[in-house]
Amino acid sequence: MVAALLALAAARAVVGGGPHPAAVVAVSAVLLGAYVTGPLLPRVRPHSGAAALWLTLVAAVWLVLLALTQDGVWLAFPLFFVQLHLLPPRWGLPAVAVTTLAAVAGFALHTGALGVGTVIGPVLGAAVAVAVVLGYQALYRESEQRRRIVEELTATRGELAAAEHAAGVLAERERLAREIHDTLAQGLSSIQLLLRAAERALPARPESALGHVVHARATAVDNLAEARRFVRELTPPDLETGSLPAALERLCATTARAGLAVHCQVSGTPAELPVPHEAALLRIAQSALANTVRHAGARRAELTLSYMDTEVALDVVDDGAGFDPAALPPAGTATAGGTGFGLAAMRARARALHGALAVESAPGEGTAVAVTLPLPPAPADTAARSEEPAP
Repeated sequence: MVAALLALAAARAVVGGGPHPAAVVAVSAVLLGAYVTGPLLPRVRPHSGAAALWLTLVAAVWLVLLALTQDGVWLAFPLFFVQLHLLPPRWGLPAVAVTTLAAVAGFALHTGALGVGTVIGPVLGAAVAVAVVLGYQALYRESEQRRRIVEELTATRGELAAAEHAAGVLAERERLAREIHDTLAQGLSSIQLLLRAAERALPARPESALGHVVHARATAVDNLAEARRFVRELTPPDLETGSLPAALERLCATTARAGLAVHCQVSGTPAELPVPHEAALLRIAQSALANTVRHAGARRAELTLSYMDTEVALDVVDDGAGFDPAALPPAGTATAGGTGFGLAAMRARARALHGALAVESAPGEGTAVAVTLPLPPAPADTAARSEEPAP
């Protein structure tokens, strides 16, 4: 636009026979050169001192052109945009006002009269330029604000995804730790006890030693099935082929092979439980009996599964050495007796199903482990409640 307006002013001065045509052409060329030089200078950028100096130079050359020809007033319009772009608002608006006054004065000087059209033209151009630039700046600020919000939301979503991933990893590690402790670790411990008993029986009682080895082999087969279940993510093998009471009976029989007499009984009317409840109760029973075999030195244990209207309970009581529950080390702490993870894993299983686990014990008085899990409402009960009229 600037180049076209300068070319038009120079051509009108030469062809139209205006005053000082050579001077108009020369000043137009100088003004075009100064205007083109500005964007090429790296220091001429918005809100910089170099930009203010460059605008002062351009304005000075433009005033000379305006003094030579009234066509120079056309250059005021592009100058408005450049001033508003490069100068801060507190200087840009006054610069536009001064340029408008200069354009009005120059045009009036050449026409010899100050009419309404002489004033309205430059003022209207200045108003349009200010409205366009301020509107553009407002849209730009809004766009930048939205861009920052989008970046913040993207970053927050990434952080949330990372946190959820970390929580999932920790939960899966805890689940695997419980599963390994309650199955593979307990099975390996039983195998160790059986092999130790077989070792003591040799060579005097080979038949007894063979029985211990057979039991150890059966336990190894069961643990292999558990390991394969980890890979397949299925329910415990004991629950795949029977009910929870039957699985507990088999668990008591297996534990009896390690030298602990376990009596298993069921109280109440057996009912079908959700798979997570059955798996949790079986794992807690496995862990409790394994702790009894390894640490309690008990001769007898009682395992009771109680079915009630709104909850199911499992109690494991032994006549062993007992311990002080308040003196237990934190879970995972390595001690002479193990890692202290068993009770923590049992509590975690009960908590995961909104249940509770209680441990009562004292040195020399045996140990009682009781877990209670609430039962979800039966589908028929849920439908009946939904059909009840509202009060």
